[in-house]
Amino acid sequence: METVNKKILLVEDDPNFGTVLKDYLSMNDFDVVLAKNGMEGYEKFRKDNYDLCILDVMMPYKDGFTLAKEIREKNENVPIIFLTAKTMKEDVLKGYKVGADDYLNKPFDSEVLLMKIRAILQRKSTETVADSKQFEFQIGDFHLNSKLRFLTFKDEEPIKLSPKENELLRLLALYENDLMPRELALTKIWRDDNYFTSRSMDVYIAKLRKYLKKDENVEILNIHGEGFRLVIKSEADS
Repeated sequence: METVNKKILLVEDDPNFGTVLKDYLSMNDFDVVLAKNGMEGYEKFRKDNYDLCILDVMMPYKDGFTLAKEIREKNENVPIIFLTAKTMKEDVLKGYKVGADDYLNKPFDSEVLLMKIRAILQRKSTETVADSKQFEFQIGDFHLNSKLRFLTFKDEEPIKLSPKENELLRLLALYENDLMPRELALTKIWRDDNYFTSRSMDVYIAKLRKYLKKDENVEILNIHGEGFRLVIKSEADS
């Protein structure tokens, strides 16, 4: 995933640790702004847009939990990772209650933090696509109106899709020629990611393939272990 220009607010009161962590994340192509306490962290957050916040829990003037609440009042969606020297269950639960996306106990492996950041940003970016309000799509010679659940081939009578067929094809169309992650469809449409819902989705994919076979330039590819791709070839490709 592209991390270039992804902006992170790092709020950490230990100057040495804060500087080392800032340099490490900068080396991995993130744009990092460092604040040395909660008050300064909130001022910096107010004045700029960030893709993710990393907050130390124990800080002077304003602790990480209080800062997270203030950040959440201004932005409900920005991901928050807490760093803490405490391992008490109550603190972990408190962190999640104020809207944390993840939690790391000090000392931690910086590579683990990097993986968590990338996973959270990847998830947020796919959710943003899936939450798009677009409802009309041209899929080769097909037209999908997902509000009416109509799939129309050229000038033929439209097919009325079932709710799940409709939602699945809409998601595939939003990710046209790109990977639609399997778990995203399962959690968005089936509200669960397990063996049985996964088998159910495969059945719906098979149904959609039957509808779409009228256009030889449209294909749903199975990307093993990852998801599906709705491929629409242009006339030049065929």
